[in-house]
Amino acid sequence: MKLRFIAIFFCVLLVYSGISFYIGWNGWLFLSALFNWENAGWYALTTAIIAYAYIIGRAAYRTPLRPVAEVFKLIGSYWFAVLEYAVLILPAANLLSFLLKAAGAGTSIYVVGVGSIAILLMAVLLVRGSWNAWSPIIRTYHVQVPKPAGQMSKLRIAMASDLHLGTIVGNKHLERLLSKVEQIKPDLILLPGDILDDDIEPFLRKNMSAVLGRLKAPLGVYAVTGNHEYIGGKVPEFIAAMDAIGIHVLMDETALIADSFYVIGRKDKASAGFGGNGRMPIRDLIAPLDQSRPLILLDHQPSDIAKAAENGIDISVSGHTHRGQMMPNHLITRKLFELDWGYLKKGALHAIVSSGFGTWGPPVRIGSRSEVIQIEVDFVGA
Repeated sequence: MKLRFIAIFFCVLLVYSGISFYIGWNGWLFLSALFNWENAGWYALTTAIIAYAYIIGRAAYRTPLRPVAEVFKLIGSYWFAVLEYAVLILPAANLLSFLLKAAGAGTSIYVVGVGSIAILLMAVLLVRGSWNAWSPIIRTYHVQVPKPAGQMSKLRIAMASDLHLGTIVGNKHLERLLSKVEQIKPDLILLPGDILDDDIEPFLRKNMSAVLGRLKAPLGVYAVTGNHEYIGGKVPEFIAAMDAIGIHVLMDETALIADSFYVIGRKDKASAGFGGNGRMPIRDLIAPLDQSRPLILLDHQPSDIAKAAENGIDISVSGHTHRGQMMPNHLITRKLFELDWGYLKKGALHAIVSSGFGTWGPPVRIGSRSEVIQIEVDFVGA
């Protein structure tokens, strides 16, 4: 198993290096034509450092060079976005350059002109993508649940998934979350997983819990684990940090809220792959409950929507997919999940999947937005 992982890692690294070289080669053709450069030494070194900046940052993070490592991680994260869109832009640019050259155009046209257009397009994508990532919106859904909920006839929920708090997404973006939640004025707040971006260390060191702990709602704040909490390997520490600020992490657990409805929290699907015991099926989780009351499920990955519908869940909230985060990745998530973003009515189930509040890797969103979900629930059986 270890040898297989090493082999896969080196294959991925080889492909990554090849694509990075291709981008660097195109950059050199453009710059050398524009500025008449002849020696590529410093350019090659700079490009290599940028291309491997994320790996360098991860490797140096646990050393005294941590502040520098965080800068390298940020640079490397943006490079991932450059990498993705360069793969889409550069082949078309190279083909156009080839055709222009064959037609007799000079280097000022087929190299500098086409290269300038490609760079401008890349810049527009990165600037717009960064704005989409750091400028959250509120997206609202209205649902009806045909069950009585004690004395309650309505419920307003604020839901934010995939915060990915760490070295890139931090307190400044958390303040934006607080602002959006304050606008919603929810009765209940739900956080369906990936609150952390792998490592709990920056979350603790930067005292993000002090900001996150300001999330308050009359009926409480409830969360579940996502795959990134398990990747970080500090789930008990994460749960303790959440408990300390009044956020209840439900680990295959249920909570009866105001003697009116249940909030059901599942461990993430990834728990079985990180030395855990896996998670309970939905039917076992809800078996002891009074199922005449409304059932609201938090499940980080939207992989069990059919099971949720079969077992009488009324509302399910998920994240995980980021809606691909950067198009055309949404074409992949759309194939992987029955619902990769938005709303689906399946039987009596209202399934809602968020594109997330934070980002993984580059803080760039193209074709998706950073969002907080507002769910307006009417209990029509009340």
